[in-house]
Amino acid sequence: MVRDLAAQAYDAMRYNRRRTTLTMLGMAWGIATVVLLLAYGAGFGRAIEVIFANWGTRIIGVFPGRTSQQAGGQKAGTQIKFTIEDIDRIQAAAPLVNRITPEVDKTLSVQHDVRTYDLPVQGNRPSVFHILALNLAEGRLLNEDDEASRSRVTVISSDAKLKLFSGEYALGQYIRIGGISYRVVGVLAPHMQEGDDSVNKTIYIPFSTMSDFKDTHYLDGIWMSYEGNDYELVERQVRGALAQQYNFKPDDKRAVFLYNMMKQLKQFQIITAGLKVLLGFIGTLTLGIGGVGLMNIMLVSVTQRTREIGVEKALGGRRRDILFQFLAEALTITFIGGIAGILLAYAVSIGVGRITFYSAVAKNADAADIRLIINPSTVVVATIILTLVGLISGMLPAIKASKLDPIEALRYE
Repeated sequence: MVRDLAAQAYDAMRYNRRRTTLTMLGMAWGIATVVLLLAYGAGFGRAIEVIFANWGTRIIGVFPGRTSQQAGGQKAGTQIKFTIEDIDRIQAAAPLVNRITPEVDKTLSVQHDVRTYDLPVQGNRPSVFHILALNLAEGRLLNEDDEASRSRVTVISSDAKLKLFSGEYALGQYIRIGGISYRVVGVLAPHMQEGDDSVNKTIYIPFSTMSDFKDTHYLDGIWMSYEGNDYELVERQVRGALAQQYNFKPDDKRAVFLYNMMKQLKQFQIITAGLKVLLGFIGTLTLGIGGVGLMNIMLVSVTQRTREIGVEKALGGRRRDILFQFLAEALTITFIGGIAGILLAYAVSIGVGRITFYSAVAKNADAADIRLIINPSTVVVATIILTLVGLISGMLPAIKASKLDPIEALRYE
């Protein structure tokens, strides 16, 4: 039966080749639009994830502020100052934290040979490179031995290397930081940098040697990474530990500024999901236009083949046979057009390549631009939408054909 229906559908399409081809083109254009819009949504989501992954996703930065609420007899406006002991307090209160580092920073004069620049210098523990997803280009990173022995060694960022050494080899060379010689043991790979961000100019030295330039009893900030996905629990535990120590209310957002990267990512994922739904809806509407064209063509076909339908019914053709005959024709047109549309979408996605997105506002951000990603789930969703449109568009003409009275149909001129 399926073979007979397919043969009838093929004969009907051959009889009106031009009309069938134009209808298929309409369906192909519609499904290509659906696939490309869904691919854009997937590419946008991937670009957002790449941007966040560039900085690390399961990380939290904590920075001291001033209280904005009275608590425990202390008036509002009290300055919070972190100390190195807070590292142990946070680790004890938040067992999911697996890496943590204090941070003390200062802009200092950095010199190599005749080149001198004022560059940001940070004193951190070696775990900072893993926490902030800082990748190595040459040499090695700072390690625990450097920290314990107060070694005057440094890892420099890509722009700092360019400024100080130009095209020269930097590893093993000495630079003077604040008048003190430090040996370069590593150079970081270029990092995504937006605006005047100094991430690619920063000089990293062991936290223990930062005391040569600044009092490290008080910290400028604390960075940490954690395991699992319960970022809200970790945030509450960190706030609770610091609130207990410095006698402020845990819900006082100004006492401690806490930057939770995963919270930001979740918010963008919600936006991305909404964008995908919107784009899918717009694509479905576009495909619906092709469906209206298909319905119109099938209604014309029913009208032109009224006598044929009458003959089939007079020879014993059942209503469901007529229904399936016209529905098969509509679905055949739909799926041939759909295959052509999906192939067209793949061709366009390959031809377009990378669409400028984050690289328009940030350096070294080509990986965070949008690429049209046509994954299997996109094709499946598009196929489901295509099937529904084809069924709806073909059902009305098929029902009309199946309900024709055979006597009236035979009289039709």
